[in-house]
Amino acid sequence: MNWLLIFLLTCAGDRSQAMDNPGNKILMSQPANDTLNPQAQQNIDELKFNKKIPHVIEASVLKALSYYPELKNTRISFIFRKNIKGSVMQAQPLFTSLLRKRTKRSYRINISSMFRLTHTVTPIHQLPEDIMVGWIGHELGHIMDYESRSNRGLVAFGYHYLRSGSYVKRVEVIADTYAVNHGLGKYIIATKRFILEHAELPQAYKDKIARLYLSPDDIVEQVRKLEELKLKEQQEAAKLTDTVK
Repeated sequence: MNWLLIFLLTCAGDRSQAMDNPGNKILMSQPANDTLNPQAQQNIDELKFNKKIPHVIEASVLKALSYYPELKNTRISFIFRKNIKGSVMQAQPLFTSLLRKRTKRSYRINISSMFRLTHTVTPIHQLPEDIMVGWIGHELGHIMDYESRSNRGLVAFGYHYLRSGSYVKRVEVIADTYAVNHGLGKYIIATKRFILEHAELPQAYKDKIARLYLSPDDIVEQVRKLEELKLKEQQEAAKLTDTVK
């Protein structure tokens, strides 16, 4: 059962890294409704239900959440970290919640407080909003994937994720696909291009992204196919309506 212990410890993370600053506090900021997904059915208060969101990224988080109505009751904490090894953001189930029923599960999305470049660092919340929405939207795609798995399945997920590079690539593709299918395609594309074309990002990180994640061109193709499918469904619905008349 050593692999189970490794997984639980990985999910638990290092709580000592959590930032003790005003950004991690939930303040009463109200982004405008017109900044959300235009198809969203929830209002601001509904999007914030069961969520803990740092004030400085609240608008970006709520915009990304507005594309995932299935997560409206899901417990998610967005937490700034001083450093996340090898990543900028990281979605995880809280290991204690794996001991409860699936409906009682909680998740957290760790977010590096600083975006580290080759020669400089930038506060993460100062990145362009579209980039933040795409990054957060990808992590929410992971949570959608986690929600589809049993507690035992999540433990197996953690084991394979730690041991297999091909498995990591598969689950990253799943997260991107969830995001694209929920309407976040343009944000995911913007984020990928931002990473791969940024002159000051470490090459090793860009190589990792290119190796494990869908490319911008792959996502453009996914978006095209999704739009074709939606158009076909609309045409079929229109034909059915005409038939009924």
